[in-house]
Amino acid sequence: MLNHQIQLVSRPQGEPTLDNFKLVELNIPALEDGQVLVRNHFLSLDPYMRGRMNDGKSYAQPQPLGQVMIGGTAGEVVQSRNKRFSVGDQVVGMAGWQEYQLVGAEERGVLQKVDTTHVPLSAYLGLVGMPGVTGWYGLNQIIKPKAGETVVVSAASGAVGSVVGQLAKARGARAVGLAGGADKCRYVVEELGFDACIDYKQHPDLRSLSAALKEACPAGIDGCFENVGGMILDAVMLRANAFSRIAICGMISGYSGEPIPMALPQLILTNRMKIEGFIVSEHMEVWPEALQELGGMVASGKLKYRESVAQGLAAAPEAFLGLLKGKNFGKQLVKLS
Repeated sequence: MLNHQIQLVSRPQGEPTLDNFKLVELNIPALEDGQVLVRNHFLSLDPYMRGRMNDGKSYAQPQPLGQVMIGGTAGEVVQSRNKRFSVGDQVVGMAGWQEYQLVGAEERGVLQKVDTTHVPLSAYLGLVGMPGVTGWYGLNQIIKPKAGETVVVSAASGAVGSVVGQLAKARGARAVGLAGGADKCRYVVEELGFDACIDYKQHPDLRSLSAALKEACPAGIDGCFENVGGMILDAVMLRANAFSRIAICGMISGYSGEPIPMALPQLILTNRMKIEGFIVSEHMEVWPEALQELGGMVASGKLKYRESVAQGLAAAPEAFLGLLKGKNFGKQLVKLS
């Protein structure tokens, strides 16, 4: 039985290219006692993977060369010699960019069973998974919006940003998004229910973007969920109120090594701002509460989402490079079967 996987074979110099990846074919050995074989149906593509491709100091170890590319997966148990798992179980894990995952008897906690009765399997890689909990944590634990406050969300149409804005609205706040393109902004307002959305592609300089934020946030900005950094963060800081809170989730504008200086850091002091970065995997204690709320909202239709789905394992590298350039619309997935 054969498994196909995509490995990282070289470190990117600046922007990643297709040459950094390689499609490899491997044999799957026969199962031993205690082992489980999972057929992955979906791969999750996420911006954090870009940072892991570098060989520098960060919050997580670099992606090793010559090994399967890291990433979340959702699939189905197809063979089992483990009493905790049965053939047909729907599971999520971190198998990476490959068709099959062989889990050893000693690897506890690697696979989590999920219930797909009311929540689709793919959603466990998005709103009811790591991206959803990321949005939930940044909003509830750092921004902590009060009813009537204004929360700004960059990359608002994406897997994380879309959750933040909808949860902010559910807590009585005003939600203002930033997204790239008229179609994404229309979706953010009309489908997700944000109060306004700014197309950052229409505002090439800080003065223009700041003016657009002033119009969309007449009472100023009380909270910001930041996925991008750079000029977008500078514009937000110019419109921030006293005692505003910024949750730093990502800095995608600098993921390929570009410097991203802050234009007006003195505003942190002037406005007595709280700026906090976070990594959601370091806060596992909140995951049950977050997943319960997110799963319930998805099952009841209160939480809207969209997926961009690339077809087949070989499409993963190109889809990932597109994600880094904002070509995806909503959560980026790869469908394997």
